[in-house]
Amino acid sequence: MNTLHRVGAACAAHPWRTLAGWLLVLLTLGGLSTVAGGDLREDWDVPGTRAQAGVDTLREHFPDAGGAAAQVVLHDDAPLDAAVVDDVVTELSQTQHIAGVTPRISEDGDTALLQVRYAVDVTHPEVLGNTEPLTAAAEPAQEAGYQVELGGEVPGSAGEFDGRGELIGVGIALLLMVLAFGSVVAAGLPIATALGGLLAGSSGVMLLAGLTDVSPTAPTVATMVGLGVGIDYALLILTRHVARLRAGDTPREAAARATAIAGRSVVGAGLTVLVSLLGLRLAGLPTFSAFGFATALAVIGVMAASLTLVPALCALAGHRLLPRRVRRERKAGGVPITETDLAEAREPLAGRWARVVARRPIAWGTLALVILVGLGAPALGMHTWPQDGGSDPQGSTTREAYDLVSTEFGEGTNGPITLVADLDELSGEEVAALHAEVDALPEVALSGPAVTSPDGAVAVWDIEPTTAPIAEETATFLDELRAHVLPDGVEATGYTPILGDISDILAERLWIVVGFVVAMSVILLMILFRSVVVPIKAAVMNLLSIAAAYGVLVLVFQHGYGAGLLGLDHAIPVSSWVPILLFAVLFGLSMDYEVFLLSAIRDDWLDTGDARGSVVRGLASTGRVISVAAAIMVAVFLGFATEPGVVVKMIGVGLAVAVALDATVVRMILVPATMTLLGRWNWWFPGRGFAHPAPCATAPDDDTDTDRTSVSV
Repeated sequence: MNTLHRVGAACAAHPWRTLAGWLLVLLTLGGLSTVAGGDLREDWDVPGTRAQAGVDTLREHFPDAGGAAAQVVLHDDAPLDAAVVDDVVTELSQTQHIAGVTPRISEDGDTALLQVRYAVDVTHPEVLGNTEPLTAAAEPAQEAGYQVELGGEVPGSAGEFDGRGELIGVGIALLLMVLAFGSVVAAGLPIATALGGLLAGSSGVMLLAGLTDVSPTAPTVATMVGLGVGIDYALLILTRHVARLRAGDTPREAAARATAIAGRSVVGAGLTVLVSLLGLRLAGLPTFSAFGFATALAVIGVMAASLTLVPALCALAGHRLLPRRVRRERKAGGVPITETDLAEAREPLAGRWARVVARRPIAWGTLALVILVGLGAPALGMHTWPQDGGSDPQGSTTREAYDLVSTEFGEGTNGPITLVADLDELSGEEVAALHAEVDALPEVALSGPAVTSPDGAVAVWDIEPTTAPIAEETATFLDELRAHVLPDGVEATGYTPILGDISDILAERLWIVVGFVVAMSVILLMILFRSVVVPIKAAVMNLLSIAAAYGVLVLVFQHGYGAGLLGLDHAIPVSSWVPILLFAVLFGLSMDYEVFLLSAIRDDWLDTGDARGSVVRGLASTGRVISVAAAIMVAVFLGFATEPGVVVKMIGVGLAVAVALDATVVRMILVPATMTLLGRWNWWFPGRGFAHPAPCATAPDDDTDTDRTSVSV
């Protein structure tokens, strides 16, 4: 017996002890996270960039500068009462952590923009996402009947996750599993297991927050991925368990054998996800490392739950996991289905489809490539930019504030650029000349007065571009400004330059992350499958499906096709945060199905030596479970696409599209087509050649090896 068989047998033999052990683990982790855990907070510093250098200079020479910022926008149909505006300014000035307030009135007098400067960073635990002090200070305007909206960094850092998407995804997943298994008990078991693993992972994330900065969005991504793979892993073992029950095994023995056989695929798939998440440390931003660690903790939690909770719950559920019809037949004296009956049963639809593809592999493979390349082509024109208030859903306070400011003061007011001049390198006359030169640029709508720091070391002034922060023209203007206008000793910083530098870093680092993740995954698969061709082919196919997901993101968000279905009223660039995060997560998830399918194909190849036939039989034995698992994962991810946060929407859509393509075009067409063409070369390995055991007509009795063709079922 192998280790996984022993784990499954022990958990199935002592289900209540297993459940009690999990309860103790969850309570312990929960208690530790309460005592030693930290608060979720962002780390938005971008070390090594020009914008960050400017921020550091401001923090050094202006005691109240370099902190967070916010906007309080007051609007009415008639000119505002100056006394009311003054009252709000006074209340804001007396609010904790606020260093100053600069009021600005529109030309027609019906709108006031109150620029709020904080003395602390936006990541301060009492500031991040906390809009209550701003709302309280604006009470005089609300009592006067004015429209009050909040924008800028602090309101923009408020949570983007309200839990609605999670409930929608779980609900659809439950319905799909009821239809697939015909049993409510069987349908609820994978979800219960995934939630148990997620609880452990969530406590781990809070403990991680006590050691390093963890973004408030990181648990959302971790929940999204953990819930999807957790249901998948539990479903994989459950499906195999139900098949063993149908074959006549007792619930305990069925649970042990299912864990031994399907558990290998769970471990292999989970390792590929973890390897992919390691690549996020190479993204160059501290917040991405936290994303990777948080998601990895969720994956480890659901893996552990799948390998222990599933056999325990399966043993407790007994034969209630079978459909009522089957249970009634058994009560009536029906004969259990044997292995021979299973082998002689009608070939599954997936097997018949695989034979269709195998007859014309070149034609089908070409069709699959055309689909993936066609969907991926729009990604070549991807424009990335971190999101701002103009990307938020219509009706949100940040979006309303953004639109009011754009209409009344100009789009560039939402993203001013701060110029910081070192007076040790430039004289006062040179600063004045530069100020006039910048003010005269056609891309500049407004240039504020230059202010000298209290120590006389630097001069600072703001400029407002004529275009919105998110516009490509603004990024071009910033590049031109830095390259051809600003001399040495002057840096451009502020909201827009920081976002631009983040976008540039992530675009450059994407290829480093891609190279690392692909290389490590190929090495891992070589170890798992003892093959050179299969891992390389798998990596290429995953890259194609991810490129197709990128292309769909560009079509939906950047070009606006179907964006209205997601609650967006206009096209927006793809968030700079998304490509790297999506790639690391997707590459691991795509490898899940690759591992499930290839495990079955390889085991059949080892048993029979029939390279082409093993492809058909492997797809036949795994097609149904992969299809059901993929449908569930797509439902979970699309549920998250209904969340209000735009970044969460993009991640949900990207994950759903990639998984859907991976389970259909890649696994059902491209994999059988290419593996049929390659034949036994799929399994060539240096020093081993095509070596495999001699074909055997009957599988051995060892529990760890029985029914190899069903390793992933």
